[in-house]
Amino acid sequence: MPVETSTNYRPRIVDRELTERLAATGAVVVEGPKACGKTATARRVAASEVLLDVDENARAAIGVDPALVLAGATPRLIDEWQLEPAIWNHVRRTVDDRGAAGQFVLTGSAVPADDATRHTGAGRITRLRMRPMSLHECGVSTGAVSLAALLAGEPARSADPGMTVPQLAQEIAVGGWPGFRDLSRVRAQRGVRDYLEEIRRVDVARVGGTRRDPARVGALIRSLARNVATHAGRATLARDAGGADGPLSHEATSAYIDALARLMIVEDQPAWAPHLRSSYVLRSAPKRHFVDPSLAVAALRATPDRLLRDLRLLGFLFESLVVRDLRVYAQASDADVLQYRDSNGHEVDAIVQAHDGRWAAFEVKLGAGQVEDAVLSLQRFIRQIDTEQCGQPAALGVIVATGFGYMRDDGIQVVPIGALGP
Repeated sequence: MPVETSTNYRPRIVDRELTERLAATGAVVVEGPKACGKTATARRVAASEVLLDVDENARAAIGVDPALVLAGATPRLIDEWQLEPAIWNHVRRTVDDRGAAGQFVLTGSAVPADDATRHTGAGRITRLRMRPMSLHECGVSTGAVSLAALLAGEPARSADPGMTVPQLAQEIAVGGWPGFRDLSRVRAQRGVRDYLEEIRRVDVARVGGTRRDPARVGALIRSLARNVATHAGRATLARDAGGADGPLSHEATSAYIDALARLMIVEDQPAWAPHLRSSYVLRSAPKRHFVDPSLAVAALRATPDRLLRDLRLLGFLFESLVVRDLRVYAQASDADVLQYRDSNGHEVDAIVQAHDGRWAAFEVKLGAGQVEDAVLSLQRFIRQIDTEQCGQPAALGVIVATGFGYMRDDGIQVVPIGALGP
């Protein structure tokens, strides 16, 4: 995969957060899937570095004298630290001994297995999540409608950014991978397929600790792609992935999904649990998403033209794209992206909840003709929420593919994805 350098680096929304966290804590762990830009972002603040994925001498030194690897100008970047998990305790101890902020930046593309001997980093080490680039970071969205402003109660207002559905189909297929953004669409899509193939053949087995069947891993990945932006349970995925040979075993399905989660390739969207006025029961099942919708497209070996012929699939992938971008923007506002579903079958695609209690609800619709249905859905939803307990929403909105950004007379916002930003 092409690598970002200092000359082609695209500014990221987490740049400021990384700088702020380094000023307040001894070490920052930047976590995210391979190729999302972690190393390039960390290098912007690092004064020295060690790259454990390519430096065999450094990996050997950790087993002999870890201080040799930790020595260097600070902040010191330790790239792909999870390849040598023992370094964690040495970083923690060094941060304690030095008693200063901004000592280390650790980057990792997989979450190590829990290790009872690895001491907590609480108070010394903070974690920062990175994802593939949002449309705003890619330079595709104008950012005229700020999610932070919506959470502050400000109305949406933007000119038509000129986004088209065919353009969106291309963005979904290529994804937000920094190294692919300057390639042709065909080469970028081939790169994403190769990336997913490496995950299937090598990486899942590496983080799982035991041999995994690449064919079955691939079948499960395709099942996740077919069920993107749905509440499909593990039993459903197992049946779908097994096909005519019968379902995958519960153990295999769980192991593969857990490995993909540790690689940060899949990122489920948790359920929101508000207080209700009605007697309906909240459903806690998460929604299925890849960290970037291009992975689902690659798993299905689809193209933008095929997506345009299958608008139902494109609608699910568009929702997944919106969730990806909302996650990037919400993190900058110290907020999470959740979803709502109750026993009456009522759903809301995205709930953005800030840690100070403010929240906003969004429906996601590919077609402009679907806005009225989305508005009615949001109005029914808000009547069910006990706002005396949860507070009034900062915003109710419909995120759409095209058109203008504005507040309707009924107070519901219409936000084109090509204008949404942090």
